[in-house]
This record gives sequence, structure tokens and C-alpha cells, in this order.
Amino acid sequence: MILQLRQIFELSGQSVDIDVSLPAEQLNESEPFLEFSAPLEIRGAVKSRSGVVTLDYAVKTTLSQQCDRCLKAFDREYGYEFSHTLVRELANDSDEDEYEDYIVCPDNTLDIAELALSELKLSLPSKILCNEDCLGLCPVCGQDLNEGDCECEEI
Repeated sequence: MILQLRQIFELSGQSVDIDVSLPAEQLNESEPFLEFSAPLEIRGAVKSRSGVVTLDYAVKTTLSQQCDRCLKAFDREYGYEFSHTLVRELANDSDEDEYEDYIVCPDNTLDIAELALSELKLSLPSKILCNEDCLGLCPVCGQDLNEGDCECEEI
């Protein structure tokens, strides 16, 4: 969804509410490494105060995943909140780390779906576990150690 921000950038005190739901089927077609089992919900607002345009929003969805230790399939809900300052252009391109919280909107537009999806992917944990105490599989026989001990000797 493309947000038109011209009025926000030009008039102080303006705001635009964001309430977007991207269907799981559509996301599963475009995202080969994630499996959505619920829509991606994006809620928030773009506000202009004293010439500063801010974007505050939250994303929420449920992903179907597989545990990295025991290989069981499970669904987990994820929710994150993000905050950025929106600008039309950066004053200086020399030090990009200084501008990491800024989102550039050169044509007075912002694709909120693309931004939210990118930030969701970057926020997901690198190791997916069904629970923190998952014991995984026996490296010898493949027994799920969460369901009980196996007869193998300890390595």
C-alpha cells in the first residue's frame, strides 16, 4: 500500500492513520522463505509536528515454522513496533549510520507494506525454536529428546 505524504510534508499538524491487512496467501506467494498462517496487520500513524514527520507503527502476524532443534512444525505469533522519521531527502550522504532511523520518501510516497515486511524479516529471531527448553534430536538415532530418552550411549 502506497501512502501519499505530500500534504503531511507541507502542512504541520497533519496526520494519516495506517490500518492495513495483507492476506497470508498473497504474502506466501511473494515471500518464499516465510510461511504466513495469518494476515500481516499494520497499524499506526504518520504525523507532522513542527516540520518533523514521524512514522510510528506496529506489525503483527502468525508464521508457520519448523523448530531448528527438533524439526516439529508449529505456529507462532510475532509482533513488533517501529518508529522512524520521514524525510524527502538526506542533507548529506557521507555518513549513512547517522541517518539510520530516517526513511527517505523522495516522491512524497511510502510503500508501507514493503517497509513493514522488510522490518519484520529483520526483526525475526535467527534461531527458531518451538520452546526455549527444546532438547532437539538424538544425533545417533534421531529420537526426539523432548518425548523421552533414547537407548543410545551419550557421546
